[in-house]
Amino acid sequence: MKQYKVGIIGCTGMVGQRFVTLMENHPWFQLTAVAASARSTGKTYGEAVEGRWAMTRPIPQEARGLTVLDADADAEKMAEQVDFCFCAVDMKKEEIRALEERYAKLECPIVSNNSAHRWTEDVPMVVPEINAEHLAVIEAQRNRLGTKRGFIAVKSNCSLQSYVPALHPLLKYGLDQVLVCTYQAISGAGKTFARWPEMVDNCIPYIGGEEEKSEQEPLKLWGKVDHGKIVNAAGPSITAQCFRVACQDGHMAAVFMKFKEGRTPSLEQIKSDWAAFRGPAQELNLPSAPKQFLHYFEEPDRPQTRLDRNLENGMAVSLGRLRTDSQYDYKFVGLSHNTLRGAAGGAVLLAELLCARGYIDAK
Repeated sequence: MKQYKVGIIGCTGMVGQRFVTLMENHPWFQLTAVAASARSTGKTYGEAVEGRWAMTRPIPQEARGLTVLDADADAEKMAEQVDFCFCAVDMKKEEIRALEERYAKLECPIVSNNSAHRWTEDVPMVVPEINAEHLAVIEAQRNRLGTKRGFIAVKSNCSLQSYVPALHPLLKYGLDQVLVCTYQAISGAGKTFARWPEMVDNCIPYIGGEEEKSEQEPLKLWGKVDHGKIVNAAGPSITAQCFRVACQDGHMAAVFMKFKEGRTPSLEQIKSDWAAFRGPAQELNLPSAPKQFLHYFEEPDRPQTRLDRNLENGMAVSLGRLRTDSQYDYKFVGLSHNTLRGAAGGAVLLAELLCARGYIDAK
């Protein structure tokens, strides 16, 4: 496989740091440039994250000595040095949209962890196992932007990974209604317990904008490309409540589902479909792809956050407690690692898919 020079925009934040660790020893990607806000510009990466490094692994040596560029002022310099960039900035949405389009127009593809472009009709929002065919819309986006190489692709909201992959292979049975309650770790807010002591022994029943994302984004994932834009699926209907809980990493979901009359699969069929579920990420043997995407646990007390969030390097989804329900047809529990499968790792997997499919060429 070709080797690609990679930049990280927003390198000092929680997700940016995770991107940095995932570039260490990656077989395809070489971290070449990093960028952040003006307050970090000119520092080495090690200096910029001193006292702020939140990962359990030490700062990779290949990143430590890189000079941090200004994500905005040095955009042209950044774009010249790399084949593509990951983006995980903390800015207002309109500023993010403008920044990402600027890089795309500089012919630098952007693989974004941000939500700003998730609802742009010609920007693919892709989970590689679910909707890789949406990458076809990139041609229309390039036409709109007037670019040859440049484009923007995004990953979906981190909490979706804990339940949408489990629902996806069941759509064929006429999945009609879904109720989901998510219990989301504090790293999803870019925090650690040291920085957010109020979360110790606490649960907050509100995360701004999260319930709307949980209810609407799956419909874009399940939509289709039509005349240069992505048209959302009409259903299933989803209602959600989202809680912030006292876990460092790992988003859990309690899911209830109802099927159209006469089409309800058996418990055994659902488990069989989950075990057999594969996508392009597995078929292409992408470096970050889990061998088994969905893991089902028969034990009544699994999955557990501490035990199972790192399954297959944090890129698999753990499922359990599938059973009948008195109001819906079935209910189950899902778990995913929010900064790996849900954020940086999911974006790296998307970038691998884009490279494998020829959307990103090494210069």
